[in-house]
Amino acid sequence: MSSELGTQLADKRDALVQLLRSCGRVAVAYSGGVDSSVVAKGAAMGCGDRAVAVIAVSPSLASGELEAAESLAQQIGIRFRRLSTNEIASPGYVQNAGNRCYFCKTELYTQLHMCAEELQVDVICNGANVDDLGDHRPGMQAAEEHRVRSPLIEVGLTKAEVRELARHWNLPVWDKPASPCLSSRLAYGVEVTAQRLLRVDAAERFLREQFGIRELRVRVEANDLARIEVPVAVLGELAQPERRTQIAEHFRQLGFRYITLDLEGFRTGSLNTALPMVDLQQSVVEGQ
Repeated sequence: MSSELGTQLADKRDALVQLLRSCGRVAVAYSGGVDSSVVAKGAAMGCGDRAVAVIAVSPSLASGELEAAESLAQQIGIRFRRLSTNEIASPGYVQNAGNRCYFCKTELYTQLHMCAEELQVDVICNGANVDDLGDHRPGMQAAEEHRVRSPLIEVGLTKAEVRELARHWNLPVWDKPASPCLSSRLAYGVEVTAQRLLRVDAAERFLREQFGIRELRVRVEANDLARIEVPVAVLGELAQPERRTQIAEHFRQLGFRYITLDLEGFRTGSLNTALPMVDLQQSVVEGQ
């Protein structure tokens, strides 16, 4: 059953649907995560057949995400399209400095504009919410440059409100952990390669399937070091001799040289702590 919304959130819900309706023909840059799914639902309600959810397919998409996103789009009742993107061909993306997401989103939005006529859309929307404004989000610059709208921001929806609205709309992803692209697991300065992305995907899938851990990250540092982040409550379990040995052996088979368990536990954006250092190094390289 859908949850009851407070007056303020109900007003924002209605504003979201009306905003999307006013856009006419809409393409939603869709990942199957909670934010873009709420935009897709609002677009389906406001625009009907004039709305389409478009998911970027590339080596940075984790296994299982494409199938889950397509299934959810069917549940939402919105047209669904796959769009092959090639951000890994961009030197700026491969370099993996602090602005990697800029090159990824630039590729996505460029491709979306190129096929806008085929998709029969006039406006492109993303799933950025109000809380994203206070985070390191170079992709927002790409959105601005390509005139991509952010409906959740425009109506003032926070991440918590987006999740509540998703629950109200019976979207099963309402409590889904954040699942950014696989490239986000690579420490800044570690080049993005298809092999590294496959390695990360396999490592995280192993931990989920073998130990039932829902929220985790396998971060890749220099020298093929894997830094495993899991909730603090799970740290002790993975440190047990039998499990520790099992993880180490499997990760070595995947190609990691060193395997560590992060004692601070799972936390989103942990690699961003290195951004000042990365920016400083980049400035030296560029002579700034």
